[in-house]
Amino acid sequence: MNDDAKQVLTSQQVNDQAPVGWREVNGMLCTRLITKDFDQSLRLVDEIATAADEANHHPDIDLRYGWVGLRMVSHDVGGITSRDIQLAGVISRLADDREVEHAPQVPTAMTVGINTADPDRIRDFWSALTGHAPAPHDSTSLPSPDGQMPEIWFQVTDDPGEGGPFHLDVYVPHDTAQERVDAVVAAGGRLVTDEYAPAWWVLADADGNRACVCTWQPHN
Repeated sequence: MNDDAKQVLTSQQVNDQAPVGWREVNGMLCTRLITKDFDQSLRLVDEIATAADEANHHPDIDLRYGWVGLRMVSHDVGGITSRDIQLAGVISRLADDREVEHAPQVPTAMTVGINTADPDRIRDFWSALTGHAPAPHDSTSLPSPDGQMPEIWFQVTDDPGEGGPFHLDVYVPHDTAQERVDAVVAAGGRLVTDEYAPAWWVLADADGNRACVCTWQPHN
């Protein structure tokens, strides 16, 4: 494997190079393929698995009736690389051959933020409760143990009660973020600040509980 294949791409590079129908969501290259039924989903996954074996690079696959979800990242270097872009292109061609449509606006990821003045004081509690093991060399993060559960992270603050002790970070495709924010406000939410948009918007429900809509984009 050459050095270029191990080079982590910037989010802007991913956006520029990703095949049509793919988006970066929370550090992973994602799409959803819409199928006619479970049988077509299964046959498509079988073809994707063969292509992944040939590339020696494997996506996370969510097999469902009517759709196949795909997420990719180069775990060995901790980011999206040209290997992910290339395999996404192969998968897109397989989907096109079967006349399967992409739904790139659908993939969403969530993390749970816990406000605390001292992560060391509460980390073991949350690790024991949820089964999340602490991240190596990162005292503020409890990664998902299997990729299915949200990451838990500790937001260090002098006022843990500000905005509530918990908040959700909801990661969406960058080109759907404003639509999601508008929908939240229309549903009775309040925009606390868009100071950091388009990286994230801080919102609150009628009781003051906060959440953020997040994208890969840097804030202004």
